[in-house]
Amino acid sequence: MTEQKSALLQVNLADYADPADARLVVELLDAYARDPMGGGEPLPESTREELVPGLQSMPGAFSLIGYVDGEPAGLVNCFMGFSTFVARPLVNIHDVVVLPQFRGRGLSAAMLHKVDEVARSRNCCKVTLEVVQGNLPAKAAYRSVGFKPYNLDEEYGQAEFWHKYLS
Repeated sequence: MTEQKSALLQVNLADYADPADARLVVELLDAYARDPMGGGEPLPESTREELVPGLQSMPGAFSLIGYVDGEPAGLVNCFMGFSTFVARPLVNIHDVVVLPQFRGRGLSAAMLHKVDEVARSRNCCKVTLEVVQGNLPAKAAYRSVGFKPYNLDEEYGQAEFWHKYLS
């Protein structure tokens, strides 16, 4: 039997003012955008230029950068929201990225646990996220750390995530 060395996982809060962190936020999100689950297209140059300044301007926005054995390997972008039913803040996870070569090592769980830590420190009542229906590995990862599909009343079924673009 071969012994497998476990990876050293580290998750840091990104500092948008730090050029190295800012570069990693853009590069990791671009890698996700290029993935079929992220749309399969690179980020437009305008998005690459405006992403970090845009995040900096959003009150309550935060990003986490995950490392595997010191290598940048993952990203989570989050935004503060508010639960009107509980009258407390919440965190919405907008993006979860784990580069393909680092998947299966526990990084998504480590990053999601760090999101929980930040949410608790901000007195949040819950953490929310969206997941593409066919992204079964992501769904399994989310379930493993306690996420489940949302429904208010079993009789009416699960909530659906809808959107429309504004011109």
